[in-house]
Amino acid sequence: MLHCILDFGITLSPRAIRTGRAHSSNLRMETTMTNSFDTNSVLNSVKSAFAPVTDALKNLPNMEVPEAARDFVKKAAGTAKDRAASLHTGSEKVTSAIETAVAGSVSETAKISRNIQQAVYQDAEALFSGIDKLASAKSLNEAVQIQTDLIRAQGEVVMARAKSTTEYFGKLFADGAKTAQDNFSKVVASVKTA
Repeated sequence: MLHCILDFGITLSPRAIRTGRAHSSNLRMETTMTNSFDTNSVLNSVKSAFAPVTDALKNLPNMEVPEAARDFVKKAAGTAKDRAASLHTGSEKVTSAIETAVAGSVSETAKISRNIQQAVYQDAEALFSGIDKLASAKSLNEAVQIQTDLIRAQGEVVMARAKSTTEYFGKLFADGAKTAQDNFSKVVASVKTA
């Protein structure tokens, strides 16, 4: 049992006594503490409180696990291992599909960029060729005719590019949709088998 006796006393400092008045800063508190502590009684009470737990732990190494419980744990571990493997396989398929889609997008983006560069170059060549033809015109009527022919030719080029671009993007979107549909069906199939 823990026994603790506290004894408080208030005394006045000599300064307070000299003036005859007590001041709050002159008050002192002294504490006398006696401590009697019985270690053995505390230890015995803890031992007796935990005796059932200690006894149960002593008998634990001798306890046998039933075979049905061991089989259940083995089956659960095997099932979890199989599911982890199928999840890994499915994630590899998804990653592969994403890589294919991204690689195709990068390839198509590069192709579009090259086509735009080629069109700008062809337009620049046509402009300089037109300027050269206009410079060789000997009359105003001839210059107007050359300018009209150049505008007509440029219009035909723009129309051909627009038609070609429309066909290209239509094919690109159709192929992209088909690829996405195929990849989605592969992912769904792998999830269903998992």
